[in-house]
Amino acid sequence: MRPINVTEPMSEQVHFYQVSQWPLWMLAFRPYFLAAGMLAVLSIGYWLLILTGHASWQLAMPATLWHAHEMMFGFAGAVAVGFLLTAAQTWTGVASISGSKLMLLTLLWLAARGAFFITGTGIENFNLYALLLLQLLWWLGAIMALANMLFKASNKNNYQFLPMLSALCVLNMIYLWLVIEQNMLLALAVVDTAVLVMTLFVGVVAGRVLPFFTARGLGLTEQVRTPRLDKVLLYSSIFAVALYFISQLFIPTVKPGWALGLVAVLHFSRSLVWWRSAVLKVPLLWSLHFSYLALGFGLALLALSFYSPIILFKDALHMITIGTIGMMILAMMTRVSHGHTGRPLTIPHFIAVAFALVLVAAIIRSLLPVVIGPHIAWQLSAVLWIVAFSLFLLHCIPILTRRRVDGRSG
Repeated sequence: MRPINVTEPMSEQVHFYQVSQWPLWMLAFRPYFLAAGMLAVLSIGYWLLILTGHASWQLAMPATLWHAHEMMFGFAGAVAVGFLLTAAQTWTGVASISGSKLMLLTLLWLAARGAFFITGTGIENFNLYALLLLQLLWWLGAIMALANMLFKASNKNNYQFLPMLSALCVLNMIYLWLVIEQNMLLALAVVDTAVLVMTLFVGVVAGRVLPFFTARGLGLTEQVRTPRLDKVLLYSSIFAVALYFISQLFIPTVKPGWALGLVAVLHFSRSLVWWRSAVLKVPLLWSLHFSYLALGFGLALLALSFYSPIILFKDALHMITIGTIGMMILAMMTRVSHGHTGRPLTIPHFIAVAFALVLVAAIIRSLLPVVIGPHIAWQLSAVLWIVAFSLFLLHCIPILTRRRVDGRSG
C-alpha cells in the first residue's frame, strides 16, 4: 500500500498548457461535482423546454427515456463515483486517481453524454451502441479504480460499495439494451430499479455520515450509533429491491409494496433516532436530515401506490429522486467541496435557499400533480431544480477549479 502524503504541497506554478496538473484534476470530486452540477442544469433545462413545447425531440427513443437515463446513470452516477473515489482515499490512505487518469475517466463520461445526439451515421441505433460502450468503459474504469484502492488497503468495511456500483453498471447496460430492442416498458422498470439500488447507497452513506456530521456540527460528545438497525435496514432494502425487480421483469403477480413499506418504517425509525432540533440552525445538517427523511416518505408513497390508484408510482418515485437523491447530492457536494479544499464548513445564505428549493421541488413533483395538474407540477419542479443547481454552480465553480486554500494537493 502506498500511503498518501496529506501535507504535500501543490506546485506553485502550473502553466495553462499543463492541463493534467490543473487543480480541477487533483481529486475526483472536483470534475465530477462540477460536471454533475452542469448536467443538472442543462439536462433539466432542456427537459423543461421539451415539456413547454419550446424545443423539439429528434431522436427515435422517447425523450422520457433520455431524461431518466441522464438523471439516474449520468447525474447521480457521476456524483456517486466522484464521492467514492474521493472518500476512499480517506478510508484507505491510498492515493486516488488524479491527473491524466482522472481526465480520461471524465472524458469517457462527457463523451457518453454527447453520444445520445450522434446522428447521420447511416447505422441504425449507432448513437445507442456508442453510448452503451462509453458508459460501460466509464463504469468499469470507476469500479476498477475504487477496487484497487480498497483491495490495496484490505478495507473490507467498504467492499460493499463495489457490488452497488456493479449493480448500477449492469442495470445501465440492461436499460440501454432494452431501449435498443424497443422494449420501453421494461427499460423504465429497470431504471426504476436503479433508483432503488441508489437508495441502498444513500442508506449506507447516510449511516456513516449523518450521525458523525450531526455530532460534529452540534458539538455533541458522541455519535448516535444504530449498528443493529443499520444491518436490518441493509438486508431488508436488498430484499425489497430484489422483490421489486422480480415483480417488474419476471413475476408480475408479486406485489413488492409491503416490502417497500417495511423499509420505509425502518428509515423513519433511524431518522427519528438521529434527529436533533438544533440541526434546524445549520443548513449543512438540516439539508441532509430532510433529504434522508424524504427517503422514508418516498418509499412509503411507493408502497401505497401498489394499493391505491390515487398515488401514482412515478410521482411517488420523484420524492426519492428529487427529495432524497437530488437534495442529498446538493448538500454533500457543497460540504465535500468546502471540506476537501480546506475551507470552513460555512455557506452563504443563498445555498441554504438552494437546499430549500430542491425540497419544495420534490413536494410539488410528487404530491401536487393530482391537485394542480401534472404538467404544471412538472414545470414548476423543474424551474426550482434549475435555480437550485445554478446557485450551487455560482458558489462552487471557483472552489472546484482553484487550489486548496492551504496550498496542499487535493
